[in-house]
Amino acid sequence: MKRWLGKAETALGNHSDRLNAINIFPVADGDTGTNLYLTVRAATRALQESRPEDTVQNDVGAVLATAGQAAMEQARGNSGTLFSVFLCAAAEPLSGHTRLTATLLAAALNRAQIRAWSALSDPVPGTMLSVMEAAARAAAAVDAAQNGNDSNQALGMVLDAAVGAALDAVIRTEAQLDALQAAHVVDAGGVGMLLILDCLRSAVLGGELQNELLDGLHGYDVQDPHIHADLPDDDGVEVMCTVSLSPLDAATLRQRLDELGDSVILSQVDRSPDPEGRYRWRVHAHVLDSGPALEMIRTLGQPTDVSVSELAMPRDPDPLVADAQRLEAQSLDARGLEARSLDG
Repeated sequence: MKRWLGKAETALGNHSDRLNAINIFPVADGDTGTNLYLTVRAATRALQESRPEDTVQNDVGAVLATAGQAAMEQARGNSGTLFSVFLCAAAEPLSGHTRLTATLLAAALNRAQIRAWSALSDPVPGTMLSVMEAAARAAAAVDAAQNGNDSNQALGMVLDAAVGAALDAVIRTEAQLDALQAAHVVDAGGVGMLLILDCLRSAVLGGELQNELLDGLHGYDVQDPHIHADLPDDDGVEVMCTVSLSPLDAATLRQRLDELGDSVILSQVDRSPDPEGRYRWRVHAHVLDSGPALEMIRTLGQPTDVSVSELAMPRDPDPLVADAQRLEAQSLDARGLEARSLDG
């Protein structure tokens, strides 16, 4: 798990500029690559900094749960929030197990994709959700054919099938969303999820990343322009926070945020409630004005870790910025230095 997330951090750092360039859905704000990178980095740092007493070191699920909670608390944007939901959910079937098997991986991928779909108020096919689902379905089909085989060979077959299905799903995203079809690109979050899954395959099987997976993906050639920069600016802001709520209040919050905006994601951070029966929830929404949204949230609970960012972000396709991001990511494994915070 640690090797997987370390590889994913480096890969997303290397590819963040291209992911940003084709990020046009749900808004063309050009930050999917940066958001995924920073969210995975939070998960990786949590494992690097954890002490033996903080988590059961030989429990695959416990290690992944530690990473998932850190990712959830520091998630960035739609893509980062959905990936943190994916991590937290994937950890649950793995809890108490010291080794990953084909059956456990299939169960983890299935739990993760279901939870990610349910976290969004209005989930849309043709996004990273579709890629998660395709990978999970392929993994389940291969595992079912193995009749409980828990060998490393069976695990490798499941991983190969999941990555292959994820690639096919990424290619299909272009035809599933009008905005992507008009711009002739695939979904940025879907590509990011494909990279993450290939990093898992690489970490488990000990092989190299399959860089040829990205060959021919529409919009992903390094010679292509920053497609998002030519699209109209989106009005409004992205609001993110963490708030402790009862399940009933969480349902109320989701309904009210749906009325104020869109891209609403509510995901439970903690597995257990506090003494008052409240859970911590990570909240994400796109709204026209942060004031009414935050005021409404405060009627239900006290938000923390609040961030508000303009959806119409400054767009600078300067290749020097991209080079700096790639160099930073490439230095992580070699030098172990603290990475600078990316500003997109």
